Amino acid sequence: MKNWKKYAAIIAAIALLVIFCLPMYFALKGDFSQKEFMASLFTVMFVAVMCYVILMLFKYLNKKKDGQEKSSMIKNVIFDVGLVLVEFNWQDYLDSFGFDEEKRERIAKATFQSPVWDERDRGLYDEENYVRQCQELAPEYAKDIAAVMRDTPKTVRRMPYAETWTKYLKSQGYQLYVLSNYSRYMLDRTKKEMPFLKYMDGTVFSCDVKQLKPETDIYQTLLDRFGLKAEECVFIDDRPVNCEGAQKAGIHTICFKSFKQAAAELEALGVK
Repeated sequence: MKNWKKYAAIIAAIALLVIFCLPMYFALKGDFSQKEFMASLFTVMFVAVMCYVILMLFKYLNKKKDGQEKSSMIKNVIFDVGLVLVEFNWQDYLDSFGFDEEKRERIAKATFQSPVWDERDRGLYDEENYVRQCQELAPEYAKDIAAVMRDTPKTVRRMPYAETWTKYLKSQGYQLYVLSNYSRYMLDRTKKEMPFLKYMDGTVFSCDVKQLKPETDIYQTLLDRFGLKAEECVFIDDRPVNCEGAQKAGIHTICFKSFKQAAAELEALGVK
């Protein structure tokens, strides 16, 4: 088949070369005929226009075909939870304690902005252990840190579009999954803010598998557990570094900034 196309292309190129040389032939031959020259010139112009039209048609059909292939390629939509499907507003929550500016800054760095907070999502230890680790970062505020950590589930509220969005995608025939860094303490106390979970075909929370995004293992865990092909998946996360991790696993990604932006990028991938 490839040889046939190759020979056809060579024959077409030779034919075009002959046609484009006709005006020169009639102009230079001894018994010059203006009628033959003009006929050959119009033939060349006609062929040039037709070649352009055919080329544009070919590009259009290929673009349409690519769009259809891309549309059929994505079968699975994978969601992060925090700041994609639920709000995580730790800043307002921390403000509600009324700490002075310096104290608030110290407690923020010992809790929400500390490495301990991320490791808490891995779920290797119980909650008391993570609270102690946070307190060690600012021991003079140990009692306040304990109070802050105790009510951290209050930072989570469902996004108004989350349930409608996931329900719609499910109705369109897509398989839906969750891949999220989430601590056991938070997960057990915030599931009421996740009504969209009922539309999911599977979930992988970091605290359950003891792995964290953007480490490669957690993406592979999701793919293996549910028998997914990476090229058929698109992953939506608000953190670029987590999207990069998914890309390394061969998964298409959308870095979430807003519902409107993410929905538009999904549509560009053929997910409608």
